[in-house]
Amino acid sequence: MGPLIFMIEYVVSGNIDDRILARAALLLDGGGIVALPTDTSWSIVCSIHSREGVKKLRRFSGEREEERFTLLCSDISQFGELCSLDNTRFRLIKRLTPGPYVFVLKTLLGTEKSLGLRRREIGVRLPNHPVPIALIKALGNPLYSITAKKNMEDSEYAEEDLFEGGWELEDLSGLDLILDPGEERPRILSTVLDLKESEITLVRQGLGAWPV
Repeated sequence: MGPLIFMIEYVVSGNIDDRILARAALLLDGGGIVALPTDTSWSIVCSIHSREGVKKLRRFSGEREEERFTLLCSDISQFGELCSLDNTRFRLIKRLTPGPYVFVLKTLLGTEKSLGLRRREIGVRLPNHPVPIALIKALGNPLYSITAKKNMEDSEYAEEDLFEGGWELEDLSGLDLILDPGEERPRILSTVLDLKESEITLVRQGLGAWPV
């Protein structure tokens, strides 16, 4: 694959051009990274099956490990393919999704190897926004994601460090594509819930209400 040319594609959230989705999916398959909106702030993503994409995302985030990566999925069934999900957890996730929540779950035996993880847990999310959902369906597998922020190498950041408009992300060096629906996103984070044990732990309070 030749050198990737950075570009911004303007899309209509409710009617995304299939040709744009196909190009974005091909780019991700080839190791590219894409910025897109979610129901909270902007995210930067790569394909979970692209080693080159994972390396780029790791370098982009300044992290050596994937522990800060979140899996974006298009439906709950993808959670169950990768993570340990009993009836109690399934019912809770179904009630809260799609929405601004990240659920930390234990991975199934073999998942960490197939995804190149170094730990038996992963944060998973089903966002309530058509752009990431459409791209995941076009690609055929979940996406690794990190939060887009103005200083990507800073592990500590506040909501004012997030982006509102897609055009703002053009200043981030290393992106291959921005999918921009031309809408301003709230500068707010998702709520993170740890579901690994029997008692649910609130890791971070964000847009999603907790307790519910």
